[in-house]
Order: sequence, then C-alpha cells, then structure tokens
Amino acid sequence: MPRKKTPKFQSLTGMHDILPEDQKYFYEIYKTAKNIADFYGFGEITTPILEQAELFSRGVGMATDVVKKQMYTFRTKGGELVTLRPEGTASIVRAYIEHGMRTLPQPVKLWYFGPFFRYEKPQGGRYRQFWQFGFEIIGDASPVEDAQVILIFYKILEELKLKNLIIQINSIGDHQCRPYYKRLLGSYLRAHHSSLCADCRRRIKENPLRVLDCKEEKCQSIINSAPQILDHLCRECHDHFKEVLEYLDNLGLPYHLNPYLVRGLDYYTRTVFEIFAEQEEFHELGDQESKNNQEKKESLSIISKNALAGGGRYDTLVKLLGGKETPAFGAAGGVERIVEAMKFAKIKLARTQKPKIFLAQLGKQAKREILRLIEEFRQAKVPVAFSLSKDSLKSQLKLADRLGVKYTLILGQKEVVEGKIIIRNMQTGKQKITATKTIVQEMKKKISK
Repeated sequence: MPRKKTPKFQSLTGMHDILPEDQKYFYEIYKTAKNIADFYGFGEITTPILEQAELFSRGVGMATDVVKKQMYTFRTKGGELVTLRPEGTASIVRAYIEHGMRTLPQPVKLWYFGPFFRYEKPQGGRYRQFWQFGFEIIGDASPVEDAQVILIFYKILEELKLKNLIIQINSIGDHQCRPYYKRLLGSYLRAHHSSLCADCRRRIKENPLRVLDCKEEKCQSIINSAPQILDHLCRECHDHFKEVLEYLDNLGLPYHLNPYLVRGLDYYTRTVFEIFAEQEEFHELGDQESKNNQEKKESLSIISKNALAGGGRYDTLVKLLGGKETPAFGAAGGVERIVEAMKFAKIKLARTQKPKIFLAQLGKQAKREILRLIEEFRQAKVPVAFSLSKDSLKSQLKLADRLGVKYTLILGQKEVVEGKIIIRNMQTGKQKITATKTIVQEMKKKISK
C-alpha cells in the first residue's frame, strides 16, 4: 500500500506572509503615521477583526462590490452572522457610537493600523488579507478638516520619501444634489447599456455612481463622456468644495480635478480624494535587459493604477449606523501598495545600529553569566552580538570577525570564578583582563570614542 504524502501546506490564495525583510517597511510606515498622528492629536484605536455583518452591509452599501462580492461572511457556532472587517471606517463609527464618544470634545480624532479582508482577485498591490492605516475626524463639517486629512496623508507619503505625488479630488455632492445627478447619469448610461460590462449593466439599476468606479477598459470611453457631477452641485456642496480647494492651494499641494472619482463605498458625501505616486516612464533598454525591463514596467503599471491612499467625507454614516447626525471625514492608506512603491523607488531605510561588541563564552557557567550580561547591555542600550548555540571559541571568534565587531568579550569558567572578563581588540588582536562588574560601563565608553 503506497504511503500517503505529507500535505505541502502553503499560505492561502491572496494571503501573504510578511517576512523580516518586509517588516522593516511596515514598521517605518507605522512609525511615520504615528509620529504625524501624535502631532495632530489623533488617538490610536484598535477595533476587532470580526464585526456583525450588518455593520458593513448597511454602512458600506448593499450595491457595492465590497458587500456583494468581497466580504468574508459566516455564521458562528452561536448562529451570529459575522464578517471579517473589509474596511476600517464603519468599525470606527460603531466604536464612536458604542462608547459614547459624542460626549467628548468634538471633533474626535482617531487613527488605526491593522489587517483587513476582502475576497477579490489577487493581483499586484491587491491581497485578500491586506494592511491599512487610517485617520478619521468625527464631529466637524468644516472643509478645513477635509484639507487636514488630505495634508496628513500627503505628508506621510512624502516623509516615506515617495516622490511625484498627485492628489485626485472630486465632490460627489450630498442628499440635495446627488439624486438629480444620479437620474441624469442613469439616463445617459442606459443609452449605452449594450456597450457596458455585465457588472455595470447591473450597477445602473442599483446605483449608477458605481459605474464610474469601473476599471474595465470597454467602459472607460463611455465613462469619460458621462455628465460630470461638478456641473450639478448644489450651492452648499459647491461652496464646501471650493473652500477645500482653496486650502489645498494655500498649502501648495498638487491636485488634479477628477470629475469621475467616486470611490467604491456608498457612505461618501461631498469631498472624495485619492493619492497616486506618478512614476517616470522607462527608456527602452537593450535586448539583454528586455525581460528585466518588462518586469519593471509591470510594477510601474501596478503602482500607477493603484491609489496609495484615499478617502472622503461621510456625513450620513453615524446616523445610518444608529447614532445622531454627525459630520465626519476620513481616509486610509494601503500598506502593501506603499511598500511596493518604496521598493520600486529604491528607498533606503535607516539601518539599525550595528553592534560593535561580541560576547563569547566557554562552558556552562560562562554561558549562564553571558546570558545575564546580555541583559545588562540591553538595559544600557548598548547593542551586542552573541551566539549561545556555539561552544567553540574558534567558531565564535570567526563569527565575530564576520560581523565586523570592534571588540569581543571572552568569558570562560576561570574568568567566571575570578569575576573577570577578557576584552579582545579584533583589529589588533591585543587582549586585556578587566572586572566583569564594570564591563558594561567600560565598553560603553570604548565604543563612544
């Protein structure tokens, strides 16, 4: 009877491991966002990964692709219908309502960083488990808040050393002016019904605004000739958007009016925006580099098409989810997309401080003492290298040499008994013996010279 093969386990389609070489990018993005959040007075919040399914079907919109096609929804053993969160804003608003944040001084400013889930076709820059960071300002209708959040995201990307950033911005009106525009747009789209993709033909009935978000090539020429909502804004929405643009002009932020930008979620009102990193085109390379050049062009295409960050105003969402009428503005940045853009631009991150000291040991007693010394050096904020798994002094010195440390501290059984330790200069080979109890301070002085 043939033996059964041991299954070869792999990460699920669209899910990915964040390996150590990528963790440094994630940390850099988190650190940059946190520094700006702290300065602008945003408090960090972490919401559960699982929420009631209705939170998103009601908040995000039943007609959106997120709700219709992409949510991971299932029943618990207790029969409750739950969803792995596909986005952050609905959860933040739920927390705002549940914890009575309306009683706090308004606006309430919150930010988050974490994983989200959407069942969509995996491709460059898109995963089924992906990471985002977001900023939300709840409780203020002023256009200055729109501009502040846009500025924050632009500056985060700029401080991550991404260049050629451009803001695409639009206003999608509100309950006063949008219904008329939706009827106008619906009439136009029905006249081109047969030329649209199957999804867009369905969207005309459910919400014609969703057609404007379609990325199918066959729909683009029709979308580009559609009526523009900017021509049909009510006076209040027009004035609000005009003021947002005046703030951006005063800040010197580069923006492009995109009259067909609507974003993919139904809760947005008035201002919506996305930020892209425009990359320079490649010059044609020789045949020997054609394959490499093609890979670069594919990466360029992915980065250019996918927004690094985006968001907008959502003045009706708090009331829709059970709270009182409360204006709000928020946005999110895609961590994996930003990492991809940073790698493509060959952005170098600050290196961690390399240790100048290696701790070597011989024997069990020395190993116990070295373990204690490692912690003393850590508390003194002095980086050290070591290898507790190696027992041979020769192999430890070889490793120290390969690491390029300046000093190796050698501790054997005799030194442990005498309370001594050997300092070896790796450049000259000279050695000296000193007291173990003062070694941390002595080495701190040596490496600071």
